[in-house]
Amino acid sequence: MSDTPTAPRSGQSTPMPPGASLAERRAESDGTSGPPTPALSISLPTQPAELQKTVVPRMAGAPSINATAANPPPDFTLKPAPSSESLLPQAAAPSAASASPSAASSTGRALGRSTSSATGQRKPKHVSSKQNLRRSSEAGYEGGVERHGQANDFVDEPEEDSDDDPRQPSHAQQQKQAASQSQHARDESGSSTGTQSTIHASIKHALKYAGAGNGNGDSSTRRNRNPSMQSHSHQRLPHSRQGSFHHSGPNPMMKPLQRTSSTTSMRSVEANNHPFPTPGHKAAGASASSHDDWKSVEEKRLDEDERKEKHWKRWGPYVSERQWATVREDYSANGDAWTHFPHEHARSRAYRWGEDGLGGISDNHGKMCFSVALWNGVDPILKERMFGVTGHQGNHGEDVKEMYYYLDSTPTHSYMKFLYKYPQREYPYEQLVRESNNRDRTVGEFEITDTDMFDDDRYWDIFIEYAKDEDNAEGISIRITAYNRGPEPATLHILPQLWFRNTWSWPKDRPTGAAMPSLSQISEGVIQSDHEHLGRYYLHCNSSPAPVDPTAQGEDGEALLVDDTVTPELVFTENDTNFERLYGGNNVTPYTKDAFHDHVIPGHRPPLPKKDNPATPKPEDDANKPPKVKKDKLNGDAASVSSSSEEEGEEYDSDTTTGTSTPTDHATTEEEADPRIFVNPEKKGTKAGAHYVFHNVPANGGCAVVRLKLTTKTADEDPAANDEENFDMVVEERRMDSDEFYSRFNSGALSDDLRNIMRQALSGMLWTKQFYMFIQKEWIEGDPGQPPPPPERKFIRNMDWKHMYIEDVLSMPDKWEYPFFAIWDSAFHCIPLAMIDPSYAKKQLDIMTREWYMKPDGALPAYEWNFSDVNPPVHAWATFRVFKIERKMHGREDLHFLERVFQKLLINFTWWVNRKDASGENVFEGGFLGLDNISPFNRSEKLPTGGTMRQADGTGWMGFYCLSMLNIALELAKHNPVYEDIASKFFEHFLFISDAMTYHDGEQGEVSLWNDEEGFYFDAITWGPGAVKQLPIRSLVGLIPLYATLTLEPSTLKKFPGFKKRMEWFIENRSQISKRNIANMSLGGKGDRRLLALASEDRLRRILERMLDEDEFLSDYGIRSLSKHHKEHPWSMDVNGEEFSVQYWPGDSMSGMFGGNSNWRGPIWLATTFLLIESLQRFYQYHGSKFKVECPTGSGDEMNLANVADEIQHRIIHIFARDHEGNRACNGGSEMLNKDPHFRDYVPFHEFFHADSGKGLGASHQTGWTGLVAYFIWQTGSSARLPRTPRTPRSAAAHYFDEIPATPGGSEYEFSDAPLWGDMSASEMSPEDL
Repeated sequence: MSDTPTAPRSGQSTPMPPGASLAERRAESDGTSGPPTPALSISLPTQPAELQKTVVPRMAGAPSINATAANPPPDFTLKPAPSSESLLPQAAAPSAASASPSAASSTGRALGRSTSSATGQRKPKHVSSKQNLRRSSEAGYEGGVERHGQANDFVDEPEEDSDDDPRQPSHAQQQKQAASQSQHARDESGSSTGTQSTIHASIKHALKYAGAGNGNGDSSTRRNRNPSMQSHSHQRLPHSRQGSFHHSGPNPMMKPLQRTSSTTSMRSVEANNHPFPTPGHKAAGASASSHDDWKSVEEKRLDEDERKEKHWKRWGPYVSERQWATVREDYSANGDAWTHFPHEHARSRAYRWGEDGLGGISDNHGKMCFSVALWNGVDPILKERMFGVTGHQGNHGEDVKEMYYYLDSTPTHSYMKFLYKYPQREYPYEQLVRESNNRDRTVGEFEITDTDMFDDDRYWDIFIEYAKDEDNAEGISIRITAYNRGPEPATLHILPQLWFRNTWSWPKDRPTGAAMPSLSQISEGVIQSDHEHLGRYYLHCNSSPAPVDPTAQGEDGEALLVDDTVTPELVFTENDTNFERLYGGNNVTPYTKDAFHDHVIPGHRPPLPKKDNPATPKPEDDANKPPKVKKDKLNGDAASVSSSSEEEGEEYDSDTTTGTSTPTDHATTEEEADPRIFVNPEKKGTKAGAHYVFHNVPANGGCAVVRLKLTTKTADEDPAANDEENFDMVVEERRMDSDEFYSRFNSGALSDDLRNIMRQALSGMLWTKQFYMFIQKEWIEGDPGQPPPPPERKFIRNMDWKHMYIEDVLSMPDKWEYPFFAIWDSAFHCIPLAMIDPSYAKKQLDIMTREWYMKPDGALPAYEWNFSDVNPPVHAWATFRVFKIERKMHGREDLHFLERVFQKLLINFTWWVNRKDASGENVFEGGFLGLDNISPFNRSEKLPTGGTMRQADGTGWMGFYCLSMLNIALELAKHNPVYEDIASKFFEHFLFISDAMTYHDGEQGEVSLWNDEEGFYFDAITWGPGAVKQLPIRSLVGLIPLYATLTLEPSTLKKFPGFKKRMEWFIENRSQISKRNIANMSLGGKGDRRLLALASEDRLRRILERMLDEDEFLSDYGIRSLSKHHKEHPWSMDVNGEEFSVQYWPGDSMSGMFGGNSNWRGPIWLATTFLLIESLQRFYQYHGSKFKVECPTGSGDEMNLANVADEIQHRIIHIFARDHEGNRACNGGSEMLNKDPHFRDYVPFHEFFHADSGKGLGASHQTGWTGLVAYFIWQTGSSARLPRTPRTPRSAAAHYFDEIPATPGGSEYEFSDAPLWGDMSASEMSPEDL
C-alpha cells in the first residue's frame, strides 16, 4: 500500500490527534471545527400511544429538561444554533440596521450576566441594593415556585390573584415559541459553526422563559416537573455593576471563553437518543449486536481520568461531615470515642486523621480542604460542621440534627451541588441534646423539624455549587447562593474557608520551610496556597454584589446589576489546637483553629482580663518557644502544653476540659471595647477564610451570592477568575454537562418525579465519598510529637490489624452517622455506582482485598469500631455484578479486575470455612452478620444458654458466596481452563453446604434447620447430640437461604465438558446429598437449565406463602425484616431468670443491642430486599411462567416469580415517590416536607424504613445502599404505578424480562424461546448482563 496520506473524503473531518483536548474533541463532535457537517436527522421507533407526550425540545436551563417527552418527529433535524437576534422576542431583538457586528458578538448575557458596554445594545437595568422593591412570597427551588403538571405529581393550581400579564403566553407556549424560533433560525442559518454570541443569546433566551422569581408573575404558571434539573438553575443572580470583580472597566486581558454550539436541550435530546442499556429492555435489530459508542462530555472526562491524561477526580467531596467522636480520633483509655472528642472540642482541637466541614471538598489525599462557615448573628458559634447527638445522647444512638441535601454531582465532580438549610433563630444545640436524652427507646427521635427552627420560614437556603473548568481539572469555580426564606430582612455572614490538614503536630520536630504548608494573601482578595506535594494554588475571593430583592430583574431579561458590592475580609490563622481554651494550657501558636469564631462572634471570645489588656503577642514572641509538656498525663493531641495548674502540681488530660471550651456568660460582648486580635495580622497561616457580611438581605427569597475560584492559575491566566460573565458561564456549562450525562438514564416512560429521585440518589452516592486515613501502627502506638497513649488502649479494639494502612477515597454509608467504611455496605454501594462510574466501583471492591486491608489470614475488615467483626460475604457477588454492569452498559470486559479480586477471595473463602465452621460440618455460625438485633441473643457473643448457634442465615450466606465464586470461575474459565477445575470445586462445596441445612446430630440422626410444620428455616441452638432447640422466629434469617440460587445453562455444560462430567458423577454417586436439600439437578427446567438452590420447589412455595403475606412479611413498601405475626405473637425464652424475647417493632429499635441505632425486627432494608428480588428472578429462569404464586397471599391474584420481583421493586419505589396527594412515605407525614415548595422535591435517603408507614429511619443521608433505589427505578420504574393505588394484574413477564439482571450463570437470551444451544459460556449466557 502507498504511504501517501489519504485525504479525508467529502464530509469527513480530519481525525483529532491523540493529545487533543476535550474541548477540541467536543468541538469536533459538535461540528464546530472542520468542514460543514450535514444535518443530523433523528428517527426513533414510535412509542406506544400511552407513553407519548407532546413536548418540544427544551432550551438551556429550562425546567424539566429531562422530562418525559415523545421522540422528535421523523423529519426533525438538529441544525446549527440560530443567531442571537432570532432567539430574542420580537420586542427585544435589535433591528438589523442598528446592530453592529461587534455588538452582536458581545451580547452574551447568559444567566443574566453583565458585560462591558456594547454599542447598539439596550442598557441593563440597574438595581440599587437599597431599593424597596415589591416582594413576593412565591419561591421555587432557589428563586421561583416549583409546579407539577404530570399525572403522578402534586399540582399547585395558580392563585386567582396572580399578577400574571394576561398577554403573557403560557410556559408551554413560550417553550414552543422558543423552539420554533430556534428551528427557524437554524433553517435560515445553514452553517454548522456557532459563534459565542449565538450560544450566549440562546442560553439567555431560554433562561428568560425558564428563570425563576423574575418578578413578572410567570413563576405562578411555570411547570417545573423535574426538580433535579431546576434545582440547578438559580433566579437571576445579582452582579456587580462594573461587570468584573476587581476592575472598574473591562479588562483587555480577559477574553471571553469559547463555547460550543450545543445547548442543554439539544444535548439532552442527543443523550436521550443514546441511552445506556436498561435492564430488561433488550435492544433489537442492528443495535442488539453492537455497543453504542456515543459518549457524553462527562463520560469523555471519565475516560481521560482512567487513562491518567487528566486527574479529574483529584478534587471532590472528600471532606467528612463528622470527624469528631470517631474511633480514629479516640486516644482514651476506655475506648469511649463519643466522650473523648465531643462536638464541643471540634472547633478548637486539631484532628489527627481527617477533616470535616459543611459541603466541603478536598484533594484526594485530604491535604488541602475547602468548606463553608456561616453565622446568622445569634448562634454562639459559627456553623462550620454538622451537629448531632452522640451514641450516648440519642435515644436511638447517634443522629445528625440538620437539614441538608445532595442535589447533584457528576462522577468526576466536574459539577456538584449541595443545599444546607440554616435556621435564622439561634440553633438549639442544648434543646436537641436535652430532649434526646429525656426520651426512651419507645418514642421517636427528637429532630430539628420538631423545633421552631423552620417556623414562619425563618431560615436560609444555602446552595453550594462547584464547577471545574472545561479543560483544567485543577480549576474550580465555587458559587455560594443564599436565599432568605423568612418574612423579614436578615443579615448573614458567609465565611468560605481553605485550610491544610494538620500534618505538622505529630512528628517530633515541627516542619519548617517548604515542608510546612502555607497560606498567605498576595493581593486584594487573593490567597496563595503552597504545599510541597500539591504545589501552588490560588483562591480568588471576589467582591460580591449586594443582596437584591427576589422580584428584581433586568430589563427584558438583561443582566441584573446592583450598585453596591460586598468586599470580603481575608482572615488567617493556624489549624492548631487551642490548648488554652480547652485545657488551660499554653498554645503552640497565638492563632489557633477556632480563631474565626472569636473574630466574628464577640460572644465566643474568652472574658477580658481584669487588669489592663496585654498587647497581643506577636508570632515571634511565643510561636517558636518550645512549651513545657507533661507527657505522662496528656492524651492524644493535648500534648505540647504547659499550664499554671500543671506547674503547681495539678493534673489534667485531653478528656477533661478545664479552659473556656464553650461560650460563657462572661464572654466579651459586642459593646465592650476589645483590643485583642484573634487572627494573624500578617495575613498568613495554615487556615484562611474570606469573611462576607450581607446586611438586610430582603425577605421572601432575597438573594446574596458569593463567587470564588480555586485554581492553579493567576487572575491574568484564568479569564473566569475575576469576570462574572465567564464565571457563571463555566458553572452553567458544567450543569449542562451533568444534565447531558444523566439524560442517558432517562427512559421515555419514567415520570419526572422518578427521574428526580434517581438522580438525587446517584448524586448522593457520589457526594458520600470520603478521604479515609488510618495507619494502625501509628494509631495504636501514638505519635513521636505527642505523649504516648494510655497502655491499656491498645487492648480495646483493632489490635490484631497491624498490617492496615489506609489512605484512600472510599464510599461511606453516611458521612455523618457512619463516617467510616463497612465492608458489606460497600459491596451494595458498588451496584448503583457501577451504573455511573464502573472504574470507581471496581476500585472499591478491589482495594478491600489488597494486602493493606485484608488480613494475612484472609479476613476482610468489617468497620472501624471492630475490624474483626463479621459482615455477610457479599464481596464475590458484588464483584461479578459490577463486572457484568460494565460489560452491558459500557461494552468493556475487565477480566484483570475479575481475576485479581477472585484470587484474593479464594483466601477469604478459606478463612470462612476454617474460622466460621467450628464443627467442620459446613454449618456456619458467623456471628451477628450485619443483622444487629434480629436474634434474641447477641450472636457475636457467647450464648447465655451455652451451646452453639446453628445459623440458617450464616449457612445461607455461605451457599450464596459459594455460587458467586462458582459463577466467576466459569467466566474466567473461558480464558483460562484452569478455572474449570476451580468451578468444580465450588460446585461440590455448595452441595455440602446445602446438605448442612439438614445436618447430622451424632447417633440421633439428622436435625434440620428447616421446620416442616412451619414451612420456614430457623436458627437452632445445639448443646450436643440429642440436645437441639430451634428458635421459631420468622425473620429475614429464614429468607436468606433463598439467596443461594443459580441456574446453569445447557451451553455452559457444553462449553465445559470437564465441569459437566464431574457434576454428573457427583449427582450419580452422591445422590443422597444432591437430592436431599437442593432442587433436583437431574431434571431440567425452562430451556433445559439446571438449578442449584438451597430451597426445593416445595420449600420455595411454602416460604413465599409467608413472604408474600401482607400480615407477615409483605409490606406496602417492601419486605419486612421480621414477620408481622410477632406483633401479636412475640417469642420469648427464659434463661436463668432472664427473659430474652423478639417482638415486631416496625420502627426504631427498642433494644440497646449494637447501640440501638438500627433495627432488624420489622423495618424494611433495601440491601437485603435487593438480593431477594434477584433470587426470585433467578428462580424464574428455571421455573418459567408455569410456576405461579399468589401475590399477595390470599388475594387470588397469581403471578409468576418475575412479576413478583417486579411488584416488590415497585413497593420499594413507593417509599420515595409521590402519591396522588403529593406525599412521600419516607417523609413520615410531615406537611412541610411533603407540601412546602422549598422542601417537597428534595428526597431523603434513610438507612431503613418503617415497615408499615414507609417513614425513613436511622441515618438520614445513607445514600449508600439505599441508593439502590436508583437501580430499581432504572429497571422497573417505567411500569410502576402510583403509591397507594390499586395494582393492575399482569400475567406475563415479557414486559421487561427479556433478560434478568444480576443472575449468576444465566443467559441474555434466556427469556426468548429461541434455541439456547450456542457455543457460549455461562457468563456470555447470563441475564446478569446488567
